[in-house]
Amino acid sequence: MSHSWVEVPKSEYGRQLWDKNNVHKNQNGSIRVFSKFIPKNSTEITQDILYTMDIDCSENSFKDIAVGATEFNEFTNKDSKWKDPNGDRLIIGVINQVCNFRKDGNVP
Repeated sequence: MSHSWVEVPKSEYGRQLWDKNNVHKNQNGSIRVFSKFIPKNSTEITQDILYTMDIDCSENSFKDIAVGATEFNEFTNKDSKWKDPNGDRLIIGVINQVCNFRKDGNVP
């Protein structure tokens, strides 16, 4: 699987990227995307975290469907609920960029 990472503006916590090669529309109208968080201070304990996220553009909300350390969807989050980004600039950046990407007609 090839990735085409797009970085959102970084924050004091690190960097967040989303994969424009892995953006899909769900049946409920939300968008599923692969995202990657790179902590500012990487150690063996805090390494890159891979997320499979659903984004609701009309509500500006998201939920993490799955998370992984070495590959996507290692650990599924069965009780995932829609959440407000609550001021998290990295998540807001992903939501804004992915929703604009969708508006431009790029999401299958």
